[in-house]
Amino acid sequence: MYILLGVLLLIMAAVLELGKHTLAGWFLAAAAAGAFVFLYKKYLKKARVIARFLSWITLILVFALILIISWPPVKAVPAVSGKSAGVTDVRHLAEGDVRGVLTEDGKVEVYAGIPYAKPPVGELRWKEPQPADPWEGVLQADHFAPMSMQTVGLPIYDSLARIIAYHDYHISLHDNYRAPASEDSLYLNIWKPAGEEKDLPVLVYVHGGSLQTGQCWYEDYSGEGLARDGVIVVNFGYRLGIFGFFADEALAEESPNKTTGNYGLLDQIMALQWVRDHISAFGGDPENVTLAGESAGACCVTALCTSPLAKGLFRRAVAESSTVTAPEPAHSFRTMKEALAAGNDTKIRLNALNVEELRALPAEKIAPELDVHHHITVDGYALTETPYESYRKGIHNEEAQFQGFNGKESGLFLMLGSATADSFESRVKMNFTAPYDQEVLDLYPVMINDDAKRAWEEIFTVQFFSYGHYCLQRQAASCGIPSYSYYFTKDNKRLSSNHSGEEVYLYGNIPERSSRYDESDRSLMKIMKQYFVNFIRTGDPNGDGLPEWPEATGDGRVLEFGEEIRMTDPPGQKLYGILDRMYGYQE
Repeated sequence: MYILLGVLLLIMAAVLELGKHTLAGWFLAAAAAGAFVFLYKKYLKKARVIARFLSWITLILVFALILIISWPPVKAVPAVSGKSAGVTDVRHLAEGDVRGVLTEDGKVEVYAGIPYAKPPVGELRWKEPQPADPWEGVLQADHFAPMSMQTVGLPIYDSLARIIAYHDYHISLHDNYRAPASEDSLYLNIWKPAGEEKDLPVLVYVHGGSLQTGQCWYEDYSGEGLARDGVIVVNFGYRLGIFGFFADEALAEESPNKTTGNYGLLDQIMALQWVRDHISAFGGDPENVTLAGESAGACCVTALCTSPLAKGLFRRAVAESSTVTAPEPAHSFRTMKEALAAGNDTKIRLNALNVEELRALPAEKIAPELDVHHHITVDGYALTETPYESYRKGIHNEEAQFQGFNGKESGLFLMLGSATADSFESRVKMNFTAPYDQEVLDLYPVMINDDAKRAWEEIFTVQFFSYGHYCLQRQAASCGIPSYSYYFTKDNKRLSSNHSGEEVYLYGNIPERSSRYDESDRSLMKIMKQYFVNFIRTGDPNGDGLPEWPEATGDGRVLEFGEEIRMTDPPGQKLYGILDRMYGYQE
């Protein structure tokens, strides 16, 4: 009896913890187990087998009821994790006053949840963002706004992802809640050095998530690390999935700018305009703004580098692990024809005859369409042509680039299944048209499963990540843009050099007491962050005490951030020529 009860309690404890259930669940589970032991010893020990069996079933049902009762509530995420050192002085903006909070050591001010646009709900769903309304009194900017509307998995799934992919799950008594998601998500957050400052450089960050998921408060790209080095960091929510990238001819007709399909991108432009108009109130220099993004966020950054609407809103660009500058971007981009066709398919699936009927549907009803609509397009307004076409004409908004990719970009994407010796050829033929598929097969002779796995991981990384950066590097060279290309390969016990693994180093956020990183990681973080801060300040990452980082020439060479810091040729470069010919790349 005690062994079986112990197993049940262990399972119950795991579900309560991983599912972020409230503390009440733990007390009720302990009480139920205690009551069961008492009843078993007093009445059930000598009872019939069927009675004992039913008692166990009853206990399991009681545990299930406890899980329901203790389901984690929805709560806003605090701007400062742990204790705050207090509140900031009031900042005066055109729309109203705002007060933030201080980090525990009092060295960084955080302002979370400041509206930069009207909530895009009701009639404003699928319209260009509108300036935020003014507010009365002092806005207490001490919690992050909801993440943009998306399909949110059960908390237990997130916990398992932290265990399996990130290897850094922490048991805590302070995270027994679920973060909210809402269409009303056009808010931004600011991290700045504490105290009165003036003309500080500004970094504006666009989060990733395939343009269908993501949020602003993830600790790896928190602005706290850079703020400690004198940089003001701004990030924000923007419309995702169907809310941000749905296209329909009727929407274009009702738009004063005849646009549709790029609402999330227009949100980002609105956030940049807000920074231009307001950041001086926080001590930032509106003339010294760097725009950064990772993954799908980097796709957006490279699109904004050629958007006429973003001209003059930033000076420098940072693209981590993605671009949309190839002749045919590998992801996060589609033609308007494709966008409109997908929009029509969505109306059919949702039994909506027109846009008005779609607007009347609750956000939760249409949110599952996120995986259909998560692509930037050429709408004639935010983008008048593809970024590839603009760069060929010498049209761009950035004065300098900081860009690169990681050694194990494919790792998380292929975790549930890479190629085998039997499937390798069919995978190649699905991704490469003839005769280029045969060139790839000749380049990667495969005999056994291990050969296929290694080859497909390299092909996947090149096709979906590094080739776009190779295009951007050459485009920068042809346009005379100073470009600094990196290749992150540092192993660690957490995310290693998988997709997004560089961020905790670049943004200076490796926890002081984390056992997942050692002193070599912390030393590399200091170097990478210093390169980054130098670039944000001046457009050149080089500085005293740092290994020289030469400008990219368009030959594909990169500065490797790994066990060593050195210039190198990344793997897979032989594929570049094949992709150039297949996609028709031209200088």
